[in-house]
Amino acid sequence: MKNFSWGHGVVIALAAFIIFILSMLFLFPNGQKNSEMVTDNYYEEELQYQDVIDAKKRADDLQEKPVYSQDTNGINIAFPKDYNNSNTTVKFVLNRTDDQNLDIKRAVQLDENHSFIIPAKVLKMGNYTLRLMWTKDKLNYRMDYDVIWK
Repeated sequence: MKNFSWGHGVVIALAAFIIFILSMLFLFPNGQKNSEMVTDNYYEEELQYQDVIDAKKRADDLQEKPVYSQDTNGINIAFPKDYNNSNTTVKFVLNRTDDQNLDIKRAVQLDENHSFIIPAKVLKMGNYTLRLMWTKDKLNYRMDYDVIWK
């Protein structure tokens, strides 16, 4: 039997390291998921970002803000009861954080309760970012919500 030398130790350490790296690749394949950009028009949206900052500030300054809730029917957005619906356009974008093919982007009409619902049938389990945008009397407003749909 040969004596154990430092060369044997280096070979064993290198082999252990390679086995560790390969096990990380095969046991945890989530690390290999393709991270996608949230938008294809990143540069154009970056140039307009000051408008987004202003719209968010205006929404933050409101006395009563739209309220987000979710139940088995879907995601419900309710504007304040005394909200005047005239001269208002409402849009939302629901960005899926891991798959842009599941994004939802729509303009909506508020119902008689000053609310709208994103139905559960269009949602898949996972994390979303809900961007609620509305224009009232030619002023833009925006609120963002982090959504975990289960």
